[in-house]
Amino acid sequence: MTPTRREFLAHSSLAGAFLALDPRLPLPRRERPSAGTRLLILGGTAFLGPEIVEAAKARGWTITLFNRNKTNPHLFPELEKLKGDRNGDLKALEGREWDAVIDTSGYVPRHVRDSATLLKDAVKHYVFISTISVYADTSKPGTDETAPVATIPDETTEKVNNETYGALKALCEKAAESSMPGRTTVIRPGLIVGPGDASGRFTYWPVRVARGGEVLAPGTPQDPVQFIDVRDLAAWTVRTVAEGTTGVFNATGPMEPLPIGSLLEACKKASGSEATFTWVNAEFLAEQKVSPWSDMPVWVPPVGAEAGSSRVSSAKALAKGLAYRPVEETAKDTLAWWKSQPEERQAKLRGGISPEREAEVLRAWHEKIGAKKG
Repeated sequence: MTPTRREFLAHSSLAGAFLALDPRLPLPRRERPSAGTRLLILGGTAFLGPEIVEAAKARGWTITLFNRNKTNPHLFPELEKLKGDRNGDLKALEGREWDAVIDTSGYVPRHVRDSATLLKDAVKHYVFISTISVYADTSKPGTDETAPVATIPDETTEKVNNETYGALKALCEKAAESSMPGRTTVIRPGLIVGPGDASGRFTYWPVRVARGGEVLAPGTPQDPVQFIDVRDLAAWTVRTVAEGTTGVFNATGPMEPLPIGSLLEACKKASGSEATFTWVNAEFLAEQKVSPWSDMPVWVPPVGAEAGSSRVSSAKALAKGLAYRPVEETAKDTLAWWKSQPEERQAKLRGGISPEREAEVLRAWHEKIGAKKG
């Protein structure tokens, strides 16, 4: 069975009854965080986390990391690090105060509820990183923050899988707001990409196009795609703290609609390759068991149940200052990061179709086209 976009996001990690929240007024200016802001990050050492740290450091903030000290423990030796486990060991957070907390590591509502409840009198502002996978229906373009979220029969389950990921994230959102009403920011990113993303969810395209030759391109050049550079997401996340912005926000991009043809051309320009693109329709790819989103990263056919999954609205976040760098810059920097990895790591991308399988599908496509012409 072909994995859906929602399923692939769940595997990459990166809805109960959650009521979309109205945006709140910002904190009074005298309460807004300043250069002396004390920021707590739950997580902070994998992909998005380090970029949030860098964005906060650039503002001169005092940063504390809370995690299990298992993922990239060598990072940020200059920062205060509190060791604990969201699965019951929050003792290191007791008796402390911060101006705000950014939660990058909440996947089940109990963990978010416990941390938000413990911190409700210790912080002014709770920022929770969620996902656009919370939405129950992605069949219509233009989904905004008022759309219904996914639900789950057993709201107590803590098993995160394809079926539960989005709904559990929505329940996490609800848990944060319930513990700190009016003082929470829920950020729902789409696909997060850029330097440091080892999943291959986007990295496949700059790397594959840089290799040159005939590239299997999915669908049509006009099919829409959406994603956000991890650095842009981090900068805006920190900005919501700086400005006291609360409410629920979709955070995907780019600013203007982006067809996959333009994405691949940006990858080509970024690498200077001589790649050529052979566009193969979705029906033939399905016949060949080439999966959207996993074999062909970023892309899903803009039809049926996923017709709106790459056309989610981020207008609300844009109005609050979300900004994007050029797609070519993201592609160029992602490629440079990939080339800096050890050779054994570069030998195998985690996302995207294999070179051997790509060649097979291209041969089959050309045979079909040739037979039609004959």
